[in-house]
Amino acid sequence: MREKIIQLLSDVERERNVRILYACESGSRAWGFHSEDSDYDIRFIYASPSESYLSVFDPKDTIEIAIKDDLDPGGWDVKKALGLLGKSNGPLIEWLHSPIVYVDRDGFRERWQKLSDEVFQASKLRHHYRDWLCRLAERN
Repeated sequence: MREKIIQLLSDVERERNVRILYACESGSRAWGFHSEDSDYDIRFIYASPSESYLSVFDPKDTIEIAIKDDLDPGGWDVKKALGLLGKSNGPLIEWLHSPIVYVDRDGFRERWQKLSDEVFQASKLRHHYRDWLCRLAERN
């Protein structure tokens, strides 16, 4: 399956004209509680061509792809991800600590983990998950 995922990420780069800087497994497979019918939650951070950042208009900051063959890929532009890192975004911090890494260009993960340590604010992360749990409880 790993080869299939690497090929998918390569296809994303070619078809979307981006460079994937980091890609990992997120969700149940990453943390060891998946079931037989769990899909692969492939998450990535990408960079668009440099000229797109110099445009009057911001480049699209997410890539969402429909689930196919149990592969659920999705990613954030590096500029968006950097802003979310500054807000101690829970999912992004989870991505940076995933035990299953598919792409790590030029030590991206290690550099961002160090940056995360510098800017991390537990209160922001606590607030994020508290709100999430409250919304979940309201639905049930």
